[in-house]
Amino acid sequence: MAQTPSMENLLKHLVEITGHRDHNLLDISVISALSDLVGASQARVLEIFRVRDELFVRPRVWLKEGKAVSVDDLADGEQNGEPLADFPALVNCIEKHLDSVEEDTPNGDYALWVPVWLNDKVSTCLHIVNTAPYTHSTKDVMAGILNVYRNFQSLLDYSERDSLTGLLNRKTFDEKFSKMTAYIAPPDSNSANDGERRNSDEAREHWMAMVDIDHFKRINDTFGHLYGDEVLILVANLLRASFRAQDRIFRFGGEEFMILLRSATLDDARRIFERFRASVAQFNFPQVGQVTVSLGFVKISAQTPVVLLGHADQALYYAKTHGRNQVCQYEELVANGLLHSGVSNDSVEFF
Repeated sequence: MAQTPSMENLLKHLVEITGHRDHNLLDISVISALSDLVGASQARVLEIFRVRDELFVRPRVWLKEGKAVSVDDLADGEQNGEPLADFPALVNCIEKHLDSVEEDTPNGDYALWVPVWLNDKVSTCLHIVNTAPYTHSTKDVMAGILNVYRNFQSLLDYSERDSLTGLLNRKTFDEKFSKMTAYIAPPDSNSANDGERRNSDEAREHWMAMVDIDHFKRINDTFGHLYGDEVLILVANLLRASFRAQDRIFRFGGEEFMILLRSATLDDARRIFERFRASVAQFNFPQVGQVTVSLGFVKISAQTPVVLLGHADQALYYAKTHGRNQVCQYEELVANGLLHSGVSNDSVEFF
C-alpha cells in the first residue's frame, strides 16, 4: 500500500512541476511525482481529440520501467489513438463532469481516471493505476498535485495556444522551431558518416510544412466569419487526426497552419501530407461544402529558420499558383527547375 509521502518529497515535486514552461516537461513532472509519491504502478497522460464525430485518446507521457517517457522520445510509431468509447469509466466521468472516477481493472488493480478540466472542456486526462486501494491520504496528496498541474496547464495553454482552434500558436512555433534547427548539425559536420547515411533509402529526416486553406477569403465573404471560424476549427481537428502525437501542429495566423513532422523518410512525409490534404478535400464542411488546402514542405536542415520558412513558403506559393489542392516539396521543385533557390515572395512575415 502506498505510504503518505514526506513533506520534503512533496515540496521537491511541486517545485519541479511549477518550474516548467513547457507542456511536455510538465506532463513528465506530474507523472514522475505521482509514481514516486503515491506508488503508482502505471501512469499515463492522455490526449483527447476529436475526429469528425468521434473522440479518441492517445498517450503523451507514460511510465516505462519506472521512468516517465514521452512521445517526443519516440523515433517513429503512429500513435493514432484508441476510441474514447473503449474506456466506459472515462466516458462516464466526462459525461457527468466529474473530477475523477475509480475503476477496478480485470487483473485486480485499482485505476483512477482524472480528466483535466479547463473552461468546462477536457483535452487531457490522467490514468493512474495502483496495486492497492487508494487511501484518503493518498487521494489528498494526488488532489493537491493535480490541482497544481491543472493550474499550470491552464497558464501554459493561455500563453502557448491559439484561442480559436486550440492548436499551438505562432509564438510557440517560433520558439520550438528555433530550438529544433539549433540542434541540427551542418551537412559537412560529420562527412565520414554522411555518405553512408545518404546511401540508405530509409534515411529519416524532420520536415516542416506550411498549409493554407484555399480561397478562404471567398468562404468568409460568402458565408460570413462564423462559418469561416468553423472551417478553421474543423481543419484544426483534421490536422490533429492526421498526425502523430510526437509531431507538432500550429496555427500560424489567419488561415495558415504549420506542421513539424518528426523522423520520417521523404516518401513517408509526402504520404502523410497527402493523406491530410485528401482528408480535407473529402470532408463535408457544414453549409460551406467542400474545402481544399495547399501545402508546401521542406526538409529541416541547419539553415536558419528564416531561410527554411522562406523555402516552405515558396513551395506553398507554387502549389497555390499551379492549381491549388496539392502538396509540393521545395527541394524537388528546385531539382526539377520549377523554383530557383534563394527566391522568396513576400506573403509571409518572418519572425
